[in-house]
Amino acid sequence: MALTSNAVKLPRVPVGEWFDSLVTWCTDNLSWLFDGIGSAIESSVDGLTDALNVLPPLGLTLVLAVLALAISGWKLGLFAVLGFLLIDSMELWDPAMDSLALVIVSAVVSTVLSVPIGIAAARSDMVSRIVRPVLDFMQTMPAFVYLIPAIFFFSIGAVPGVVATVIFAMPPGVRLTELGIRGVDPEMVEAGEAFGTPPNRILTRIQIPLAMPSIMAGINQLIMLSLSMVVIAGMVGAGGLGGVVLEGINRVDVAKGFEGGIAVVVLAIYLDRLTGALGGGPSVLRALFARGRSGARRGTAHRGAPAMAGAAGRVDSAADSSAGS
Repeated sequence: MALTSNAVKLPRVPVGEWFDSLVTWCTDNLSWLFDGIGSAIESSVDGLTDALNVLPPLGLTLVLAVLALAISGWKLGLFAVLGFLLIDSMELWDPAMDSLALVIVSAVVSTVLSVPIGIAAARSDMVSRIVRPVLDFMQTMPAFVYLIPAIFFFSIGAVPGVVATVIFAMPPGVRLTELGIRGVDPEMVEAGEAFGTPPNRILTRIQIPLAMPSIMAGINQLIMLSLSMVVIAGMVGAGGLGGVVLEGINRVDVAKGFEGGIAVVVLAIYLDRLTGALGGGPSVLRALFARGRSGARRGTAHRGAPAMAGAAGRVDSAADSSAGS
């Protein structure tokens, strides 16, 4: 006996219409807020672009190479010289500086927002439970979708590109900040509490320094995600290398698109190695800072500082001598 069943049609849930109504309400009632945010972002991007173009390409290449040499080492310094000279030889210097300014502004805004949220999530389970599904939504939503409300709020230009990039790039910064602080050895925190250290000083003097490699890994990832949005941001008039690649796609110009992609790769490798060195790789600046701090501690102990400071200086001295041997 054949069983027949009538198909049950579920009522349509107008999620898109609800979101459209929300965007319309925000546009009508919060235009003053979006105008202020747009002006701040646009002035930051324009100011940084002007600052990057103060020096000629060769001069800025040398500055970036010296910065790479001081933070990471001679290999990244040599790569910076060769890579940025290649960008200049392909006549893509101005678009590359536009994209670099866009990425730096987006990364700074993402860091300023993501690190405090990650700290709050690490210190409160309730905040973590609230933030986690929001981050899942931000990280899995296609990046193109962010451009639609951004265009409504900020029109065409670099501003909607920065806003969409910030939303897309924030999740790894929040997640790795929370992971790093939660991964700090509880005995270190308990030792600080046993000496009566206030919670804020435990956070700034114990938890954040010990979690810094994880935090820097999050910053590294959000910078890489910001660079991955360069081409998408070019679709809303952000310009830069994204505009170059988009022009190559529209004209089916393989050479132009490939050259724009190579320039993006150079920027990505440079920023990746630079932030990676800040997070835990070899650094000339960090070695000099540590050596100077060790000398300052030994000098303080010599002038009759407390015994704990003298012991710290002796520990640093022993570490330096063992490293030298």
